[in-house]
Amino acid sequence: MASVSTQDDDDGGAPVDGINITPLVDVLMVVLVMFILTATAQIAGIQVNLPKASSSVSLSQPKTKAISINQAGQVFLDAYPVTMPELEERLRTEKALNPNFPVIVRGDSVVQYSKVIDVLDLLRRLDLSQVGLVTGKPT
Repeated sequence: MASVSTQDDDDGGAPVDGINITPLVDVLMVVLVMFILTATAQIAGIQVNLPKASSSVSLSQPKTKAISINQAGQVFLDAYPVTMPELEERLRTEKALNPNFPVIVRGDSVVQYSKVIDVLDLLRRLDLSQVGLVTGKPT
């Protein structure tokens, strides 16, 4: 049978030689988690080169639908490529669920103006009044 020692491994009141790094690791892990959360908290979408405006207002809300138009004129709804009929169908479905949802349009600065107008005309036909155009800040 093994014997149990009641003697402490400490040297009495001697100072500790090592540094306890557990609190340091805990703080670093919290900072890492915060960084990951803030780095991924952006509007998911397609990379577009936004035109510049002197003032811009953020219209991001939890239920906001983002329509992006890339350089080639391809339309995306929340980062998923769609055709104009598919876009109309999905927006009608969303309007049936939430009739007052906001929409933001992100058009690339080199895309043909008529493509953006086609999207805005579709939004007007669907009677969506909360529409915003996303621009970048001038440099």
